[in-house]
Amino acid sequence: MLELFVSAFITLFVVIDPPGCAPIYAGLSADASPRQQRAMAVKAVLVASLILLGFALFGKELLGALHIELDSFRIAGGIMLFFIAIEMVFEKRTRRREKRAEKIIAHNAQTPEVEDVSIFPMAMPMLAGPGSIATVMLLMSGASGERMVVVLVALAAVMAVALAALLAAAPLIRLLGVSVEAAITRLLGVLLAALAAQYVIDGLKGSFGI
Repeated sequence: MLELFVSAFITLFVVIDPPGCAPIYAGLSADASPRQQRAMAVKAVLVASLILLGFALFGKELLGALHIELDSFRIAGGIMLFFIAIEMVFEKRTRRREKRAEKIIAHNAQTPEVEDVSIFPMAMPMLAGPGSIATVMLLMSGASGERMVVVLVALAAVMAVALAALLAAAPLIRLLGVSVEAAITRLLGVLLAALAAQYVIDGLKGSFGI
């Protein structure tokens, strides 16, 4: 059972990639207060965990009933992530942040409005994306009884690591300063665009059997 746990943990850790998601989350939530960042991180991990748990237990039945191929998730997720990446690279999010600040000053608001990134894109498709959904479904399909419990425990452990990574990323980025944050955000936007393109490519390959 220990071997199964280690194997499932490593597989899910690599696919979900908490260290890779953390800096992206820090860039997306840069206009939020520390309290809001913590709340969004917890919400993102909780929602992603529920999504992955649902697909782990009922994924095959759900997709079969809706006649949806997993490759469709890859293509759709890739397209959505690409739009987010464009905003990060060209600092459209920064300009929106400045406009919000101007409105806040004009209306003498005490607390700024913050875009909630916990559901999209963090919970879905960053944490609970096509790759992690496919992986957890594959791990569960080859398990039964106690082995299914071991896989679910491994999933819970990976999501706990993901929560810790998201909570630590924002304060670390904040310490680096505004200029460094802007440079990192643009770099991560390019990497996110490449990841989005890979999702689409993998989806097209699977759809057309390339």
